[in-house]
Amino acid sequence: MRPAVKPACPNFSSGPCAKRPGYDVSRLALDTLGRSHRSAIGKKALAAACSETARILGLPEGYRVAVVPGSDTGAIEMAMWSLLGPRGVDVLEWESFGAGWTTDVVKQLKLPDVTVHGADYGTLPDLSKLDFRKDVVFVWNGTTSGVRVPDSDWIPADREGLTLCDATSAVFAMDLPWEKLDVVTYSWQKVLGGEGAHGMLILGPRAVARLEAYTPPWPMPKVFRMKSGGKLTEGLFRGETINTPSMLCVADYLDALQWVERIGGVAATIARSEANLKVLADFVAEHDWIDFLAKDAATRSNTSVCLSVALPPDRVAAMVKLLEAEGVAYDIGSYKDAPAGLRIWCGATVEADDLRALMPWLEWAYAQVRQPAAA
Repeated sequence: MRPAVKPACPNFSSGPCAKRPGYDVSRLALDTLGRSHRSAIGKKALAAACSETARILGLPEGYRVAVVPGSDTGAIEMAMWSLLGPRGVDVLEWESFGAGWTTDVVKQLKLPDVTVHGADYGTLPDLSKLDFRKDVVFVWNGTTSGVRVPDSDWIPADREGLTLCDATSAVFAMDLPWEKLDVVTYSWQKVLGGEGAHGMLILGPRAVARLEAYTPPWPMPKVFRMKSGGKLTEGLFRGETINTPSMLCVADYLDALQWVERIGGVAATIARSEANLKVLADFVAEHDWIDFLAKDAATRSNTSVCLSVALPPDRVAAMVKLLEAEGVAYDIGSYKDAPAGLRIWCGATVEADDLRALMPWLEWAYAQVRQPAAA
């Protein structure tokens, strides 16, 4: 039967993601609008975006935070262009974004000593084969495959190379081992439901030391430059951005950080994401026509949850369109490069009650599209 209850918020996109519960744009602190980002008030807001991020995430002493251009892509490429080169590089690739960073390392930077550790959608490469005498580039959570690394045991504390981690759909939703991560990048529009175009770059002391000791042989675009006169540009990590940011987006991000603190900090946002994943896991366990794309339960994402459906790709697409037409789930088709299926965002800004309301609709939509309409 057609379900009677719809999700109150049907926004299950994996980016941009649902705004936080209770969000009201009219309540943002908008006194920075129309002001220069270099004004005292602009600098204060941008500095807070950096310092509050560090405080709420509980970053170790010596870790620096910057707001940079180009979303998570800009942040991770800024790091790769600035830091890679002195050592060989191991790259992990098990979904589309990891594949993108492989392309950067192999075809754009054209580094000579590169090993690519790949795996198909739904699985992880063999993490035991990584050489940490080299720099290692990887995503913590595969946003387009729903596969995440299970823990940090595979990263040695005494590594020689740097670890560069794209954690855009993991920060604020997963427990990250900061001391084992020399570079971490993410974007506002994922777990916190913020706005796009801005990236966050976190550098640990080992990354700063590399940055100051090494100058890459290739030309460095202005938006990637993090040092002057051979030293780190410290102002960048106090909110003195390289280019002009959107102060409206900054206000939105600060609002999201305040929400995180109100509900109990990162432990609370992780718990919300885990509870959301459980709603889907319980549903999958009760239905044999749907399953996680991630083969191993220990590697299942609690944010970008990717599901396979026992239907041909055209029927899966029809199911996605039907759910959108009913106004119960927007933008839940799998990523264009991924296997056909569903991708349902379960990050902290999503309410578990909305996911519970969605589950009967999944079953209903599956039944509706299971057989093609008669000619």
